[in-house]
Amino acid sequence: MSIDALDPLLHQPLRTQIAAYLAGAGQATFSDLKRLIDVSDGNLDAHLKKLLAAGYLQASRITEGPRAQTAYALTPSGHEALQAYVAALKGLIAFAQADSSSAHPAPQTPALVTPSR
Repeated sequence: MSIDALDPLLHQPLRTQIAAYLAGAGQATFSDLKRLIDVSDGNLDAHLKKLLAAGYLQASRITEGPRAQTAYALTPSGHEALQAYVAALKGLIAFAQADSSSAHPAPQTPALVTPSR
């Protein structure tokens, strides 16, 4: 397993959070994402632009309510990228666990000794 298997675009924590949230929610407005992730407008906008440019997100205008809003959703390639990223993380975790268990055998639990009377 190589660290190169991790998608560098999704390896940034805010972008991972955006993709993961949208994978579960289906879609969210800019305002919803800003409130949920607790970031500034500029920071969120920059990350959304990167995900849009990569084709991981699609944007659509919602005209419900007093003003139009932009809603974001994962594209099929965004879903695939997130699934691959999660699989790569699971692979790294499994590799680390296998490596640590072979390098450091589990300590033996001492047998309970009852005092003789």
